[in-house]
Amino acid sequence: MADLDSLRARFTRTLDAARGPAGGPDPVPYAENLLTRWQEPQRRYHTVEHLTAVLDHIDVLEKYARDPDVVRLAAWFHDAVYLPDRSENEERSARLAERALPEAGLPAAKTAEVARLVRLTVTHDPADDDPDGQVLSDADLAILASPPSAYAAYTTAVREEYHFVPSDAFRTGRAAILRQLLDLPRLFRTPHGASAWEATARYNLAAELEMLSLPPHAPS
Repeated sequence: MADLDSLRARFTRTLDAARGPAGGPDPVPYAENLLTRWQEPQRRYHTVEHLTAVLDHIDVLEKYARDPDVVRLAAWFHDAVYLPDRSENEERSARLAERALPEAGLPAAKTAEVARLVRLTVTHDPADDDPDGQVLSDADLAILASPPSAYAAYTTAVREEYHFVPSDAFRTGRAAILRQLLDLPRLFRTPHGASAWEATARYNLAAELEMLSLPPHAPS
């Protein structure tokens, strides 16, 4: 289980650092709103545990970022709006950031950067001169480099989020996503991601794709 008190404290520290000495309103209500969103019942993978993991990975990668606190805020918002049957979750999450963060005291330029980073998670394909985008993308995709048991739990949770999709359609759609990821020249753009996660992630993706290509088990 994720530690909600720790997450509230992390959000408070991040927002305070990002908005600087000018400060702003109490961060806690904004943290509460986001945590409520991240605990919605339709979520199985995109949960507070995923949020915690992404924030933890940003902590590992922060030395590569231009503005680590802006990247952390983008992590908080990147799946804040999440409905599995909708395709515009990233855009709606970015718009939520654009509404909430100015009210919370974040300067306009930083708010715009948070929203840009959230929208980048549609493709996970940051430019070579976009270190903040690289850090967020790598942190979000780090689950792909998990050990076998954790990767299996991840794929199970993703399937549970899409429980309403028939099996054949899910297998086809999931396989297309896996091929899209495998076709990227690099899954991870930071030096740490490239050296520590790339090979394992590609192995996991290829193994899952191979499993999806097998005929489903006939009912006994």
